[in-house]
Amino acid sequence: MDLKAYLLERKRIVDGALEKFAPRTDGPAGEVARAMNYSLFAGGKRLRPILCMAGSAAVGGAELAVLPVACALEMIHTYSLIHDDLPAMDNDDLRRGKPTNHKVYGEAVALLAGDGLLTEAFVLMTSAEPSGTDPRSLMKVVGLIGRAAGYEGMVGGQLVDIRSEGTRVSPSVVEFVHTRKTGALINASVTAGAILGNGSEKQVKAITSYGEAVGLAFQIADDILDIEGDPEKTGKKTGGDAQKKKITYPSVLGLSESKAIQSKLVRKALGAIEQFDEKADPLRHLASYIIERQQ
Repeated sequence: MDLKAYLLERKRIVDGALEKFAPRTDGPAGEVARAMNYSLFAGGKRLRPILCMAGSAAVGGAELAVLPVACALEMIHTYSLIHDDLPAMDNDDLRRGKPTNHKVYGEAVALLAGDGLLTEAFVLMTSAEPSGTDPRSLMKVVGLIGRAAGYEGMVGGQLVDIRSEGTRVSPSVVEFVHTRKTGALINASVTAGAILGNGSEKQVKAITSYGEAVGLAFQIADDILDIEGDPEKTGKKTGGDAQKKKITYPSVLGLSESKAIQSKLVRKALGAIEQFDEKADPLRHLASYIIERQQ
């Protein structure tokens, strides 16, 4: 399959849906809505919503039916980026080659914009039930995504990441951070798609194993891009992790070992969905893309 064409077409679909679901910018609270939309439409690969769609397709479900949940996942991801960039967190000035939210709207509005996107995501998920989906499956997905975004997932990973800056940590600690701060929502994205696509218990379990592997591989790829990436493609300077004394796979295990682990994770992901037919081909190609991407 032509992965580039696939990604462009799915991104177009997701962007169109996000335009439909985006908060209105009129009224007294228009400023925070504009701040929400500034980051929501500041670029990005839309990987999480695409994985959600691909997860549904892999089990024979309809891609378009999961769009509300797919867009909600992008809102949650965007909220996390806004908050991560704040001075109290990573203190970044650029995101995707553009000024970060707090640099444009100020810290207070940026904080509210992140809050707004997170809560709007759950409104969206619970107000647009995918056709043909058991309401119990939707509630299961809402809980799954909530846990991935909460203290057992992204929030907990961010905390340990902050507390570990400038310290010597074991590989298990950096794995803890990466599987929660980044991997949890990626895994939830593809698993949610499989659940909403009415996949069997065996299929959902296999997709979850896939998601666990690609979620961790994705963050290791980000670690490597911070060292070897092209700033014109990544939209940010290289060496930022080392400058901030962040814990990363290369800083703990070295670049060569990090790449070896990354490749092993991709093989694990592909093995998890080996029994799926050609409808899972997008997931297969996405697993390889995650470590080959340049941004």
